[in-house]
Formats: sequence, structure tokens, C-alpha cells
Amino acid sequence: QEQLVESGGGLVQPGGSLRLSCAASGLDFKKYAMAWFRQAPGIEREFVAAITWTDRPTFYADSVKGRFTISRDNAKNTLYLQMIDLKPEDTAVYYCAVRRRPYDWSAPVNSAEYGYWGQGAQVTVSL
Repeated sequence: QEQLVESGGGLVQPGGSLRLSCAASGLDFKKYAMAWFRQAPGIEREFVAAITWTDRPTFYADSVKGRFTISRDNAKNTLYLQMIDLKPEDTAVYYCAVRRRPYDWSAPVNSAEYGYWGQGAQVTVSL
């Protein structure tokens, strides 16, 4: 059974950095594009970043471009999100997600294209 487990969240001051990890099991990880989404209280879940089944290309939301980096290690079945220069508006629960179909890169920002989700990791940016 497919399982995604996020880790690495926490409390950080504005301007700080965090790295999220997402460990995948129960699927042939190297065949699937992956993504990070986030959801703040009272706001719909929003796309953050996506990566193909290799490590290129990648795609980012405008709000995080230049500050966040998505990457993956197929040998470790792990997805990462490196976040720098964090802002209070980045506060949210961050979710990793795997595509419904292997080798599929259509509409990477569309959450409906993702079939499995992690439980989420809280990121809080505050003084």
C-alpha cells in the first residue's frame, strides 16, 4: 500500500530555512512525478512545487520561486523541499503528493492529478 510520510517541519523565524522530507513506500517511486502543496487555515490547498520522475524539469508557484527548491533521491525513495528566506505567509501545513499515473506530467499544479497524499507537516514562520 502506498504511503507518504513527511518530516522536517517546525517553527522558524522570518528569513530562516527548513528542509522538508517525504519518504515514500509501496510504489515504484522512480516512475512518478511528485509535488508539494500547502494549506493555511481558512485557505484552500495550494500548489507549491512539482518535479518529474527524474529530477528535471521542476515547476514552482510564483510565490515561492527563487526561495524553495524541490528535489528527489530515487535511490532513497524520498522527496525534498528546501525552503529559504521563509516568510510569515509561508505558514501552512505542507503535503507531499504522488501522481495518479506513472510518467505523467500533465497539469502539475492540479491537485486532482495526484492520487496519494502524506499526512502533512506543519511549518510555522513567526518571531
